[in-house]
Amino acid sequence: MKRLLACVTCLVLALPVLAEEANAPLFSADGYRVARYRSPTPAAAEPARTLDTPSLQALLQKQPDTLLVDVYRRQWLHDRFIEDEPHANLPGSLWLANTGDGTLAPEWQAYFSRHLQQASQGRLDRPVVFYCRSDCWLSWNAVKRAAALGYTNLYWYRDGIDAWEQAGLPLQPARPLPFP
Repeated sequence: MKRLLACVTCLVLALPVLAEEANAPLFSADGYRVARYRSPTPAAAEPARTLDTPSLQALLQKQPDTLLVDVYRRQWLHDRFIEDEPHANLPGSLWLANTGDGTLAPEWQAYFSRHLQQASQGRLDRPVVFYCRSDCWLSWNAVKRAAALGYTNLYWYRDGIDAWEQAGLPLQPARPLPFP
């Protein structure tokens, strides 16, 4: 009985927080998704072209210089990434962890833009594919962020790592690119 009362008490105490989260805005004033990143995503991320697994494979065959950018989150604590669980991504990908959040601190924005600029060799027309997991808004935000930086040949692999893995395609162990 005491355990039941403790659970009920925890639930009652959590209700205001849950209600506040439910009423929090999903998008910032400038159009980035800022809450509930793991939820159903739209069919497109303007101005990118949305890819499924076969179309991504075809793009990589046709344009082997395509950049693959994983924006999956990694905990950042005490000025370093915390490897709390293994992460794998598509072979040849850059992992720009934490750059798909709706609001980025200036140092994370600099991390994103600097690594994209280096990887693309300053070519704003180089094909760039952003991805994360399925039903994940982080890559949707990253597409918008890259477009704001002037990149013009953008793709969104909407179903990301999950679809790649379900297709039986290989993944590689990954580490985020160094920060800062």
